[in-house]
Amino acid sequence: MSSRPFLPQLESLRGVAAMGVLITHVTFQTGVDPGTHIGGLLTRFDFFVSVFFGLSGFLLWRSRHFDFPRYYIRRFWRIMPAYWACVLITLIFIPVAYRASPLTVATTLTLTQMYIPHGYHGGLTHLWSLCVEVAFYLVLPFFWLLLKNLTAYRRILCIAAFALLTLSWAFLPLVNRNPSADWPNMQIFPPAFFSWFAVGMIAAELEGLGVRITHPRWLNRGRVVGRRWPWWLAAMFFMWLAGQDFYGPVGLTHPKPHEFALRVIAGTLTCACFLLPYALDHSPSLLDLRFFRKLGEISYSIFLWHIPVLSLMFPLIGVRTFSGGFWIILLATFAVSVIVAWCCHFLIEQPLRNSAAAKTVLRQLGFWIVKSRGL
Repeated sequence: MSSRPFLPQLESLRGVAAMGVLITHVTFQTGVDPGTHIGGLLTRFDFFVSVFFGLSGFLLWRSRHFDFPRYYIRRFWRIMPAYWACVLITLIFIPVAYRASPLTVATTLTLTQMYIPHGYHGGLTHLWSLCVEVAFYLVLPFFWLLLKNLTAYRRILCIAAFALLTLSWAFLPLVNRNPSADWPNMQIFPPAFFSWFAVGMIAAELEGLGVRITHPRWLNRGRVVGRRWPWWLAAMFFMWLAGQDFYGPVGLTHPKPHEFALRVIAGTLTCACFLLPYALDHSPSLLDLRFFRKLGEISYSIFLWHIPVLSLMFPLIGVRTFSGGFWIILLATFAVSVIVAWCCHFLIEQPLRNSAAAKTVLRQLGFWIVKSRGL
């Protein structure tokens, strides 16, 4: 196990990323015009998904702990119980998710929905990114086996080279095909986003080398990464840029291969701007505030639940989809998502974080059921 310290600011950053994803979905479903500067920027808040991927790459790659059975068991208990709870409750109780086919239910429960045509179901469409992330979890230990005997500098070169190679994914003939009733959207298959994970993996290697990027002396000798606001401004610029018509289509328009590659590049740069200042510099920041810490703690459940919650906010508030109401929908979705996420985190995520804890909880639950029935 790695002896590197826990970095609470990165957990806070995960909470910020969850909020960014929530905001971009509210933006789309309330019909904010992507042709405006603010609309274009908010539309590309979906790049906060790249921050999730980068954080996963960083935290797992720096751990160097790939005891295969234990690694996969820990990943399973970290991801699947809360995921299954969200999927099943959404399919049963959320109106937009009614009438799911058996194939849709089966693939969604196994995180394979992205591999079949039109596999995303109402209320659960955002889970495509979790399919990508779980695929990364599955192959990461094998990637480490390939590179572990290299020096850190050579590992960095290999990771960067593979990331560049995957930018050509959308140009492959099988991938460069419009989704249809008999063909899935292969553009967003896991290899397409390796560069987003690579940002975190390279950051982990740089942290291990003790790399700290510094200002020139005439700029006060402070660390570049220590001054966070220019990095945030740069991230916002890349998201704004990717939201402009000249950069590529926005909304649900299927991009051409070069447009998709440009989008991935912008997401990679966005991820780097958000992640590097906190991965490579541990000085105090706003992310040390308790609010962001708590948000980060329940960020996974916020991500899982915000779309089902969002779908309920429109009829409850009396606003039609794509007809405005951005602020009221945003505030209501955030508030309810945090409440639901808190319940999910403390009732499901935390007790079932690993197999031993899960067995204890299930044993206690079984004992309670037997006792309550007087058996």
